[in-house]
Amino acid sequence: MDILETKMNLLHISDMHFGPRHWLGKSELLLEKLNSYEADIVINTGDNTTDALENEFEAAGNFLKSIDCQHVVSIPGNHDKRNMRCADYFRQYIDDIEVIRPLNRDNCRKNNIFLDGNTNGIKEDFTDINFIKNITVNGESVLIVCLDTCSLYEDNGFVDQEMLRTLSHAINKDSYDRIMLLNHHSILDTDSDPLFNSRTVVEFVRENHIEHVFSGHTHQLSIMRSTDLYHKHTFTQYKNGSLSSVNTLNDTNMFLYYKNFGTEAMDIHVVRAIVENECLKFEEEIITTCQY
Repeated sequence: MDILETKMNLLHISDMHFGPRHWLGKSELLLEKLNSYEADIVINTGDNTTDALENEFEAAGNFLKSIDCQHVVSIPGNHDKRNMRCADYFRQYIDDIEVIRPLNRDNCRKNNIFLDGNTNGIKEDFTDINFIKNITVNGESVLIVCLDTCSLYEDNGFVDQEMLRTLSHAINKDSYDRIMLLNHHSILDTDSDPLFNSRTVVEFVRENHIEHVFSGHTHQLSIMRSTDLYHKHTFTQYKNGSLSSVNTLNDTNMFLYYKNFGTEAMDIHVVRAIVENECLKFEEEIITTCQY
């Protein structure tokens, strides 16, 4: 199949921070705007909550379920892992996905990737939320690899190498036409809470021939293309802003819409959300990518 002829539209949201850092205005206005775009897949790159409380996960889940799209793919962010029950809450309220467990538990080195199974109130002792979804859009199979870059109780990112090996094993067993990666922390640029071993993830991207990577975390728009001249591999990272208006004054509050994604005719719609008198208004900018 020639992927350049396959029509697919993506809606990309991130860093909603349900709880005290979410919108002052009504979320219904934001939801109405999101639903005005025809999306085949909605990508949500983490920080669904502020403090990973159960009521925040519930509110985020209700919002996500109200988006008018059959395929909504969400991953956790660092704010979603501030609670030892976060894995339970994510699967209960966000998406009851089948989490991929490591091929060899003893090789895991990530902090708190496993909790004491006897801890009161914990159903799931494995805290990493890595999974794969294979979605068919207009006859094309799209493999979405969801990588958990977040550690329990920490804002910095770290990816367990055993989990990368496990994900590569799962990818090699699957069949697909196109592959993309979702992770909360950026792997090309960063902020004061970086992904410590981003180089390892870049190697994972190259080894699995991934050309498109989606992230959030920094609340700043960034669309970057990286080319490894030695290994002859190129990928693009799409880093979204935030949908949490109650934050720092320098936040870039927005969502992204990729029309005709992956084709020569792809346009990126940058839809900025502005809060005025507890209401939302939107300003849209279109980036034409064919010149690149």
